[in-house]
Amino acid sequence: MKDIFERLKAGEPVGLDDAEFFKVDEVVSRTLALSPALNAATSVDEIRAKLSGIIGTILDESTTVFAPFYTNFGRFIKIGKHVFINHACSFLDMGGITLEDHVLIGPKVNLITENHPLNPVDRRGMLCKPILVKRNAWIGAGATILPGVTIGENAVVAAGAVVSRNVPDNTVVGGIPAKVIRTIF
Repeated sequence: MKDIFERLKAGEPVGLDDAEFFKVDEVVSRTLALSPALNAATSVDEIRAKLSGIIGTILDESTTVFAPFYTNFGRFIKIGKHVFINHACSFLDMGGITLEDHVLIGPKVNLITENHPLNPVDRRGMLCKPILVKRNAWIGAGATILPGVTIGENAVVAAGAVVSRNVPDNTVVGGIPAKVIRTIF
């Protein structure tokens, strides 16, 4: 049987009463304990170091993250080179979040990989799907990216958009729900 982390990343339903859920709680507790130091950091270098400790991977020095930065889990975040993440972003990453190189994330962006089943009997469980933001994409201020979405290469997500479907390469999307507004190039 796969462990709980493999099942979460595979999008399998996981109940809060799962025998292995304590493992999730341990990671969440560790992340919550480390987050105040991240958000009290006074330099980009210090923020990068503190976030590296949370995600378990050294962030490239070409990547800039501004505090505050929020994550409930942290271990399933992958951030490429030359990435910029502005203030007050929230990454719920139990399903996995990957930001490829040269991605720009505006302030107050939400990347949400976690959801709950619709059936009220199962609703306290979790369903997770990964988010992939491809190379050179730009997500505007206050946008929300929902579970399972891929943002295409060179794509732009307009400020305030709610993205529930994949965004093709070289397009601009906006609105709620986000729709293609135009093509780039």
